[in-house]
Amino acid sequence: MSYYSPSIEKLIEAFERLPSIGNKTAARLAFYILNASNEETDEFISAIQNAKNNLKYCSKCFNISDTDPCEICANPMRDSSIICVVEDVKDVVAMERTHEFKGLYHVLHGSISPMNGIGPDDIKIKELLSRLMEGGVKELILATNPRVEGEATAMYISKLVKPLGVKVTRIAHGIPVGGDLEYTDEVTLSKALEGRREL
Repeated sequence: MSYYSPSIEKLIEAFERLPSIGNKTAARLAFYILNASNEETDEFISAIQNAKNNLKYCSKCFNISDTDPCEICANPMRDSSIICVVEDVKDVVAMERTHEFKGLYHVLHGSISPMNGIGPDDIKIKELLSRLMEGGVKELILATNPRVEGEATAMYISKLVKPLGVKVTRIAHGIPVGGDLEYTDEVTLSKALEGRREL
């Protein structure tokens, strides 16, 4: 039995469909919207509609952008000889926050996961190979997530790319800054050992 009116219940259910939003948070968001001014509500609705109508995938890297090509691919200051392969658009943002990477990206939009019915043809691997066939790329950095699916995707891409004569590297994985060895799991520790470097 619901304690809310049908309209409020429907709004709460809409918020609950968002990732990581439970019933209590959905109810808080619903009442926030209901208590907001009409102007604030209209701005919120307009922002969603604007994003849905104006955003598109970059035809080169498959990042989400207002323009095609995206701002990164269109930037002549970026190094087009290095491509960083990531699983998701959010990973591009994470890499950009470091201010360290000056190359281009390729967004796969997922990772190979046979358990979930996702094969190589379901993500943007063919499009990556097409970019590499155009020439000019010297290094491919595989920055997929350090999960089983991410590792499998990185290995699969590596095997496809190596015959093309492009250097393939993998981002290092290991102990986070500020972490304690005592609380670090065995897989992370072994990756940290593998990725060690000379000082």
